[in-house]
Amino acid sequence: MLRVSGKSQIEGDGFERQRQCIAEYCKENNIEIEREFLELGVSGTKDAFDRPALSDMLVALKSNGVRLVLFENATRLARDLMVSEVLLNQFRLLNVKVIAADAGTDLTCEDQEPTKVLLRQLLSCISQFEKSCIVNKLRAARVRIKKATGRCEGVKPFGQDDRERAVIARMTVLRGQGMNFTAIAHALNTESGYGPRASVRAGRQTAWFSSSVAKILARQ
Repeated sequence: MLRVSGKSQIEGDGFERQRQCIAEYCKENNIEIEREFLELGVSGTKDAFDRPALSDMLVALKSNGVRLVLFENATRLARDLMVSEVLLNQFRLLNVKVIAADAGTDLTCEDQEPTKVLLRQLLSCISQFEKSCIVNKLRAARVRIKKATGRCEGVKPFGQDDRERAVIARMTVLRGQGMNFTAIAHALNTESGYGPRASVRAGRQTAWFSSSVAKILARQ
């Protein structure tokens, strides 16, 4: 997550500096960046729902399985202590770890500094109210993501990597040869390297079925 607070900083070196710091941390810790979120001229004193990119990231975290977020340092998350604790509480609820890349500090680790303890206690007292607000405000973020990408939550469609795209290509070839969906499923199950996304689910070997083949080809 990258952020600059002033409009004049957007064309400066702030983003590149932050990006380089995070890239170095990823290289040292063998981490692959899934997605980058940019906040353009957004104050670090605002909460998540006055920060569209941060709000969009929270929505994405609910569906993409990522459980680590990197900032250059704690000030890129927020400059206000109350705002920072509110945001970190949201990440904790999602079981997401937030790391300040410059020092490798886990910002979501709950220390016992008195002021932060008090803030966490206050947050617990108002959690139900907070949840209601989040539900309402995240709706706008979901609409933005769905409008931009065509989808928002749930399992990503089959075809996310080279192997899955190769399976789709094989399905297309077999379909072009006149095979029905049942025959295609049987062929994929007998050929090596063309299995479903997960080879085992609930302790059982997975297999292709005509319905799943038809659904995938319908999207092509």
